[in-house]
Amino acid sequence: MAQTDIYLKRELNIVEDQGLVALDCIGWEDPVGGMGLRVFFKSGTSYDPFSPEPRDGCATFSEARMINGGPMFVGTAGEPSNHIKMALKDGELELPVQQPETDLFEDMTVCMVERNGETIDVIEDWLRYHVTGHGLQAVLMIDREKPGSEKGFERKLKVLAKEVGLKRLVHVKSSVPLGETNLPAASHPFNAPDAPGKDRMEDLPSDPQSSPLADLSLYEWAKWRFLGRARAVMNIDLMDLLALDAKPFEAVHDSSVGIIQLIGQRIYPWRVRPKKKPRFGDHICRQFDNPRANRRWCISPSRLGSDKVWRFVRIVDAEPQPEETMGFLRAMAIRHPKNSAAELVPKTSLIEDDMLLAMAKDIWDHKPVRAPESKMEEPAGKAIDGGRTVIVTCMKNEGPFILEWIAYHRAIGVDDFLVYTNDCNDGTDELLDLLQDRGILQRRDNKFAGTDLKPQHWALDAADSEEVFKNAGWAISMDVDEFINIHVGEGKLDDLYKAVGDANMISLTWRLFGNGDIHEYKDEFLISQFTRCAPELCRKPHQAWGFKTLFRNIGIYKKMGVHRPKGLKPDLWDKIKWVNGSGKPMPKKLIRNGWRSTTDSYGYDLVTLNHYAVRSAESFLVKRDRGRVNHVDRDQGLSYWFRMNNNWQEDRSAQTKLPLLQAEFERLMADPELRAAHDFSVRKHREKIEELKATDNYASFYRDLTGPRMERLARMHDHFGANVFLSGPDVIPDDVALMEEIPEKFFFTVERAKTTH
Repeated sequence: MAQTDIYLKRELNIVEDQGLVALDCIGWEDPVGGMGLRVFFKSGTSYDPFSPEPRDGCATFSEARMINGGPMFVGTAGEPSNHIKMALKDGELELPVQQPETDLFEDMTVCMVERNGETIDVIEDWLRYHVTGHGLQAVLMIDREKPGSEKGFERKLKVLAKEVGLKRLVHVKSSVPLGETNLPAASHPFNAPDAPGKDRMEDLPSDPQSSPLADLSLYEWAKWRFLGRARAVMNIDLMDLLALDAKPFEAVHDSSVGIIQLIGQRIYPWRVRPKKKPRFGDHICRQFDNPRANRRWCISPSRLGSDKVWRFVRIVDAEPQPEETMGFLRAMAIRHPKNSAAELVPKTSLIEDDMLLAMAKDIWDHKPVRAPESKMEEPAGKAIDGGRTVIVTCMKNEGPFILEWIAYHRAIGVDDFLVYTNDCNDGTDELLDLLQDRGILQRRDNKFAGTDLKPQHWALDAADSEEVFKNAGWAISMDVDEFINIHVGEGKLDDLYKAVGDANMISLTWRLFGNGDIHEYKDEFLISQFTRCAPELCRKPHQAWGFKTLFRNIGIYKKMGVHRPKGLKPDLWDKIKWVNGSGKPMPKKLIRNGWRSTTDSYGYDLVTLNHYAVRSAESFLVKRDRGRVNHVDRDQGLSYWFRMNNNWQEDRSAQTKLPLLQAEFERLMADPELRAAHDFSVRKHREKIEELKATDNYASFYRDLTGPRMERLARMHDHFGANVFLSGPDVIPDDVALMEEIPEKFFFTVERAKTTH
């Protein structure tokens, strides 16, 4: 072969006619006579325009197969020719015939790659890596760039093919776009699998010229036109690097069916230097918690035979053995060069990888930007040795319920309380200030107004700088309607800490407690009044099965969150020892994000978070009028009551703490000023109830809450599908809601609709 033959330029033989787009028609002389044919059409083409009946002067097709949305027709023509005609229901389609060029890659190790914007510098690095280290001999490149749009690129590619030692590089262009018609460019973050915030990406510009490849039948096309006689073929992208020890071109010949499955791990830079384009050597990080992989293949065409269809990630009817896999690395910034790492992946998931660091130095001779090294503020040690426990909370008009909540949690071992309040007019601030004067807690004004933060988020951000938080060994964000219910020992925090050993995070799964058909407000302990609750396994509604988290304040995360600490320092992820309420390890998938319990994360054996979200019907009127501290834009109407008022069964376990609670409550109430402040708040609460019930709106609302329909629904939650809770109680017919006897396996649901509040 002459050196000038190393680089060859080819095109898809596109035909656009009668609303159809044919990608190529491949024809060869059949030994038994006539001409064999494979005709490929663009993805999205249906069979409808084609006539299944034979027609004089037209090729005959015996088979039509849809390959990833693009039709391939298999047939014959009477004699070899440069053109054929295909019979349509309305006319005929004339196509030029392209003879196979499988001799170009005969007995070579080939990679079929798609180029979609990669520069000549990236291509050079990619080629040198695979030619010198993995035995690559030839490349079939499907170039997505518009023909004629890059001056000098073909000349550079031709020179490069020779310099790196390739035997062949066939450079294929297309006169029509080959990408998805409804997606943005492949380089857009929307097309990065791990990119955060995709649900907020709107009005995306479609760009079929450079969007992800839609015409995936090109892999089968490549077999018939170019690659059927290659020694071995793999399909990875120009952002992919075979693992250092991967030798698929060799191993494929000893494999069970002639296939090695290639498994790709996505890798990322920590940061690319300003005004520099990303290089492979910048990619030194991987996700510690993402098991998902990209799949490709390396095959031996002679082992497989021509009847096996080549698809994008697999070969039809040919499965390798589970152990017949090799790895590759997908360098994400190569495909997304204009985006920061944070736009492609949550940076809280990224950790440096020693192998990638070594590759940056030894292979790429590159000094990448390193990830910062985090340090824990103190050794974790045993949970029992963690030090003081602080609760951070927000309140607005919670006066009647404060002393019970404070007394209960002091009695079980909480040392400190940091309370943020706003817009209170029921004596809440005055009562809290009295408690602050006595050294029991600290109160701060919630100054969220004028910021873009919700009250609870502002408070949690502010808490980070408070000494009471900084000095705490354990911390939790929770509300005044939540009670830590410990089931081991004497029911105290020390008993819980001893039970969890060296854990440094403990998630407390909510258990919703309903109103138990109690309508009127009473100045009595919540844990005495309300004993009806949800079952332990309560997967719906999704809002009802959250968790809150006690965590060691040792710097593994950057800040406190509503349900769990947020802002993981990813290089410390392996220091996390997180257990659920049964002392069992929490799933790895929740380490960075997640607030809701699942079947593999919930547990109540050691501790429950009793959540009295509705209390009595009268108190719920005040709660609705007051508004929320987190989802401030959402009403707490009948749908909220329906979701959170679960009276399925009874649980009195919290009442084992009544002697502890009673003793501490009486000690606080023995203080005349505290008693007077509590009594004032109770009076204001009752006055507000009467004021609201005197309005038509709230009077009607109260009748709904206390009527037989809502009382029945509160005992039927397990019989409803998730969409019922999203839609609200109005979608449930009366004949369902007021059933006298409910069959054990009765189930009711509706179509998904907009969430009501």
